[in-house]
Amino acid sequence: MNSFTGRCSPLLTDLYQLTMLQTYLEYEMVDTAVFELFVRRLPSGRNFMVAAGLEQVLDFLENLRFLPDELDWLSQRFPAQMIDYLEQFRFTGDVHAMPEGTIFFPNEPVIRITAPMPQAQLVESRIMNLLHFETLIASKAARSVLVAPDKLLVDFGMRRAHGAEAGLLAARASYLAGFSGSATILAGAAFDVPLFGTMAHSFIQAHGDEMAAFEHFAQSHPENTVLLIDTYDTEAAAEKVVELAVKLRQKNIAIKGVRLDSGDLALHSCNVRQILDQGGLKDTTIFVSGNMDEYRLQALLSSDAPIDGFGIGTALDISTDAPTLDCAYKLQEYAGKARRKRSEGKTTWPGRKQVYRHFDDNYLIGDVVALEAGDPQEGEPLIAPYMRDGKRIHEKMSLHDIRQRSLSGYARLPKTLTDLGEVPDYPVEISAALQALATQLDAEQMDK
Repeated sequence: MNSFTGRCSPLLTDLYQLTMLQTYLEYEMVDTAVFELFVRRLPSGRNFMVAAGLEQVLDFLENLRFLPDELDWLSQRFPAQMIDYLEQFRFTGDVHAMPEGTIFFPNEPVIRITAPMPQAQLVESRIMNLLHFETLIASKAARSVLVAPDKLLVDFGMRRAHGAEAGLLAARASYLAGFSGSATILAGAAFDVPLFGTMAHSFIQAHGDEMAAFEHFAQSHPENTVLLIDTYDTEAAAEKVVELAVKLRQKNIAIKGVRLDSGDLALHSCNVRQILDQGGLKDTTIFVSGNMDEYRLQALLSSDAPIDGFGIGTALDISTDAPTLDCAYKLQEYAGKARRKRSEGKTTWPGRKQVYRHFDDNYLIGDVVALEAGDPQEGEPLIAPYMRDGKRIHEKMSLHDIRQRSLSGYARLPKTLTDLGEVPDYPVEISAALQALATQLDAEQMDK
């Protein structure tokens, strides 16, 4: 596990995972169980999802241990037999999953856990916690990438994220989805996410004199001189930047960019671009931030605002318009027999499954969810093995390569799925054999 991200206690789970585990042990229900995680339906406004978080899941499973102080605490609440079991606990199961960066749709398994029942059950809550959040953020970030594919996009949201881990993993998920980088330093240390940052308004205010603040920053950061120019009067500050550029040029310092964070960004960016160009700073970029999301990006770009990059914060890191996914981690097989949940509105498709993707002229046209064995289908299979007997079977893929997978996936989306508005559902077919198995299990259950 990356030393920067630390250890997650196995006690970060729901109580019922441990109460069920106790009963499984007491009644020797330790046969192989198969669980799959999937999304039941897309949030309003979303046309697809981007799988993310698998790397954190694999880390969690590989390093899952109960420490002495955790066992001491549990021993006051659970019987000795269970504490003995947890003392030796290691995840020994298999993991199959869609690779991170894969585009997916409802009813398609994102991950499959195959392990003895107590193990497969115990890991549910943390697996959902990780995959739900990173997939949510990656899918939100993808929308900005599609709106502004050639612009600098930077995650600015850590300070308003719902906790430290959320801020860190949002930086990872947004970069995975195609963002240029993040302002969160720990994301650079832990995941090699490119870092971007300039200054706050307090830096300008602390100096009293705006020009002095600009000059001091440029002297300290000659390779990354990006100046925040909207603390007082945006256009007047842009004039100061032009004036300062002449002085800095004698010291071989170039003003790389300016940042706007308030007001009418379309109007200000046009005015500032004109001032910079007239002052000979045609290569100085304009970067904007302040309550950004994909809709505001689209509006600014549609107005031909001369903006080169965007900092996107709160709306991204908490996915304000769609803060949750209707996802589930459900038992699909136990002791060699397929299982099916029939709860009203929450039925599941039983058995171990594979997803096959079909293309026409290199664009996605439909998927088929089928049984993994004995149900052959045409198309590209999306689910692959990642862990066997509790050990990874592949070297870790770099986050930069995963990001490229995401970008390659967007290029294969039909135009309808790249729109921000709701569009007709992407076709996901349930194979005849899988439907037949569900019908068979329903009939058997009716007989009991």
